[in-house]
Amino acid sequence: MSTLHIENTNIEMASGITLSDSQRTVVGSVLDLFAGRPSLQKLSLWADNATFADPLTIAQGREKYTAQWYGLQQAFSSIERLHHSVTSAGNPIEMDLKTKYTVKGTGKEQTISSKILIFLDGEGKIEKLEDKWDGKLPEGSIANAFRHLNAVTVPKIVSVPKTDKEDAERGNQGV
Repeated sequence: MSTLHIENTNIEMASGITLSDSQRTVVGSVLDLFAGRPSLQKLSLWADNATFADPLTIAQGREKYTAQWYGLQQAFSSIERLHHSVTSAGNPIEMDLKTKYTVKGTGKEQTISSKILIFLDGEGKIEKLEDKWDGKLPEGSIANAFRHLNAVTVPKIVSVPKTDKEDAERGNQGV
């Protein structure tokens, strides 16, 4: 975990749950991402064609999902994790997460309770991550059309660093 500069190393687990070292690394990196602490090195744990899905977006492919994670830094002045607990060490790894976000500029606070599902491929890389707010993702063609539109729009407005050096210059771990 230290070579990836993962900050969240104290991973809470439900009774009877044990994670392998590689699963701990993945979960720690995901907790960092949800805390608005992305880095190119942490995102190297994701497959190039991976998918990130939440109620606002379905972002498939490195360019789209990376912009979603870096966008948190630009959208929120503060992100506070209130609770997390890994509830399954299978595939997917399942985790309950409760986070309070404060929107930049307005100071509006929003607390979101999520069920996180982390799917790993045969190489142990993240191939899909679902962030189900209140345990749900929207269904239907109109909702999904807006989620896909968001995935295309965000990379056009969110700047993602191209190198570890540029990432570090922005205050992200990685060098």
